Amino acid sequence: MPKLFRKVREIRNFLRSFRCSNDNSNSIGFVPTMGYLHKGHRELIRRSKLQNDLTVVSIYVNPLQFGPGEDYETYPRDLERDLTVCEEEGVDVVFAPTDDEMYPEKPTIKIEIPGLTDVLEGAYRPGHFSGVATVVLKLFNIIQPDRAYFGEKDFQQLKVVQRLVKDLSIPIEIVPVPTVREEDGLAASSRNTYLKEEERQAATVIYRSLLLAQKLFSSGTRNAKDIKEAVLRALLSEKLVSKVDYVEIVDEEFRIRDDQVMEGDRLLVALRVGKVRLIDNWRFGDEAV
Repeated sequence: MPKLFRKVREIRNFLRSFRCSNDNSNSIGFVPTMGYLHKGHRELIRRSKLQNDLTVVSIYVNPLQFGPGEDYETYPRDLERDLTVCEEEGVDVVFAPTDDEMYPEKPTIKIEIPGLTDVLEGAYRPGHFSGVATVVLKLFNIIQPDRAYFGEKDFQQLKVVQRLVKDLSIPIEIVPVPTVREEDGLAASSRNTYLKEEERQAATVIYRSLLLAQKLFSSGTRNAKDIKEAVLRALLSEKLVSKVDYVEIVDEEFRIRDDQVMEGDRLLVALRVGKVRLIDNWRFGDEAV
């Protein structure tokens, strides 16, 4: 079973001793999560295990990144289950703080990155990325890892973290890990547990729509509007898709593509299947998995 810490002071002391035990040459990998671990988290952990001497997983449902009416109260939580997953994957340390430990006082600093935190997910979930950035920076300061692992499924979040590290000269390598999918193509996500059986089947329209975009791209279609309209039609063809928030294409710097789509660009979608909001993305040029 991994070592479990609930206090900032205690995990800092442990990690300081770990580093000092071998002339500070021991490397630490960090996987920040909100718990209810799934196969996507397992892949992040496995990458960290391969590249580091010690792997730390945080399990914390961060209230700052949830807006009014979102699912903070009902977000799935099961620490014992998560500890079992961590044990199976060989995690060394788990940090599972309480709200009072993470935020003894309400933070007054707000982190904004114009053109990144205020578009797409940032526009539909105001304040979300400010909350993400705050908790990530706090966790980075607590753990002080050499590498941190983030899934490409939350692509905009990944870009926010990469920009934070770059702009603030934080000495941490951010390691992106490709989206892990279920056998039917649905991206692994803790929110998939909200889906009823019929909705779970309907949600596969997301992956089919992403593959449609790749097929169009591979056959020579490069006009961003044409691809986005085709994807939107495909998503709305599923009767249980109650709302599509956006279908958008961005380049590698997260600038919106209004003209020609290039290899390496990303198609991002956000929609609701019934009442469950799901997001996904696709890198043009990738092969189906």
